Order: sequence, then C-alpha cells, then structure tokens
Amino acid sequence: MLKTIQLANGETMAYRKRSGGAQLLLLVHGNMTSSKHWDILMDALDDKYTIYAIDLRGFGGSSYHKPISSIKDFSDDVKLFIDAMQLQTFDMIGWSTGGAVCMQFAANYPGHCQRLILLASASTRGYPFYTDLGTGNPASFKRAYSYEEVLIDTSKTKLVQGFYDTKNGEGLQSIWNALIYTHQQPNAEKYQEYIEDMLTQRNLAEVYHALNTFNMSAIDNEIAKGSQEALLLHIPILVLRGDRDLVITEEMNAELLHDLGKETQFVSLKNCGHSPLIDDLAQLTAEIEAFLEIGGRNHAIKQ
Repeated sequence: MLKTIQLANGETMAYRKRSGGAQLLLLVHGNMTSSKHWDILMDALDDKYTIYAIDLRGFGGSSYHKPISSIKDFSDDVKLFIDAMQLQTFDMIGWSTGGAVCMQFAANYPGHCQRLILLASASTRGYPFYTDLGTGNPASFKRAYSYEEVLIDTSKTKLVQGFYDTKNGEGLQSIWNALIYTHQQPNAEKYQEYIEDMLTQRNLAEVYHALNTFNMSAIDNEIAKGSQEALLLHIPILVLRGDRDLVITEEMNAELLHDLGKETQFVSLKNCGHSPLIDDLAQLTAEIEAFLEIGGRNHAIKQ
C-alpha cells in the first residue's frame, strides 16, 4: 500500500512499508521505475527486516513541485524523508540511478546508512549521455554538456521522452525487452503494472542530465569536476552487477569499484541483466541477506 508524507521542502514523498523486525532497510529505485518495482524483493526478503521503499521526487506517487537538477536533490529528499519518519540508522539498497542517490546520501549525511548495497548502480563518475546536437550525424556525437544538450540527445532522450509524452506503454515495453528484460520477463499482469508505473515519471530529461553531470570520484571528466565525495564513504559496501547487464557496462562498474576502494566487495550475479529482481530473485535475495547478516565485513568476494 502506497503511503505519503510531507517533506520540509514542500514536496510530498510516497513510500511503501513492509513491516518486520528491528533491522531497517531503505530501498531507492532507479530511473523509469518507482517503489512499485521493488515489490517482489520486498516480499522475498526475510521477515526480520522492516523495509521502506520510497518514490523519488517526480516518480510514482511523489510530488514534483520543483524540478531536480542534480543527484544531490534526490539525496537531500531522502534526508528529509528519514527526518520526517524519524529514522536514525538503517541499511540501504540503491538500484541503478538509486545507487548514485544512495552514495551521495551516505557521503553527505554520515551515520545514518550502516551498510550499502549498490545494485546495477550508476558509476561514481555518472552515466554519460552523448548528442549530435540535432545534426542527425552520428559521427558528430559528443558528450552532452548542458540540460539543453541532453534534451536533443537523439540516442536516448528523444525516443524515450516521446514514449512518455504520448503515454506509449508499448514503446516503453519494447525498450525494456531490448535492454532489461532480455531473457526473463515478469508475468503479463505484473509487467502491465510496471509499465503503468513507468508512465508516472515526470522528469526523464532532468534525471538524464543529473546522471550525466554526477561525479563524486577524484577524477575530473570533460563536463564535471570530481567532488571526491566517494572518499567520504567509510561503510561496508557491496556492489552487485549482472554478468549480462546491458545498461551498466563493465567499464562503469570498474570505475565504481576503483573509486570506492579496495574494501568494497563485488559479486557478479550469474546470468542476470539490469534487473536481477526478475532474472534471478533467489540469487539476488541470497546475496543481499548474506551481506546484511554478517555485517558486510567478511562477505566473500566472487567475481
């Protein structure tokens, strides 16, 4: 059941709660999704966890009064949510864009997140978007610099935004079939629920821009100076990536592991793509619970 709470910045955040034991777990979804897409994992995880899954600003049942311009806007909303809910300490799982949000939150608000799981996460150096500046010439592609340039990114923004603008669920489903649900798919009823949920998003291009300019590493790139905030993360971290993920590349995952340091643990999820929840829920659940059970200190690294 979707609930809502008012945040101090005037936004309303929607969330789902699964009651359980004393161990709190906060789930942060990725782009084109919401808390709805966590449903089967929330049901599968051990009852000792009390689970909160939020809808980020502009997704699902949350409001979108003020447009976001950075990943930090989302992570600041997370801080306002935990303040409003009076949550003190908890573990976090961030999926895709949600991984970037969780890293930013943990770096800026230490002491709250005790252990962090990054599932098919965006890199510490962001997620690059390229544009031909509307020329129609793929040879002229370059890294988008501004929000306006992201808007004319012919490889992603125009196509996907067009599906949103026309409420074209079949178009969105075709993208997910090609990039995410390439091997396994939810059952027809569940898939339709997910598609309808995807269409609630109101900030696609803003999220693309936020991902494109996100850089909490110590390495500058052509559009964003590294903030070095990754160096502030001193908590147990588990990185999970499917071995056939078509969204998060091996290079992005390598950047993540490099920037988070040698204490970060990595598990390659076998025969999984960008949504291990659908591809192999049992494998994903086992890795999450193993990491959380032992405090994230001695979890074996499997590559």
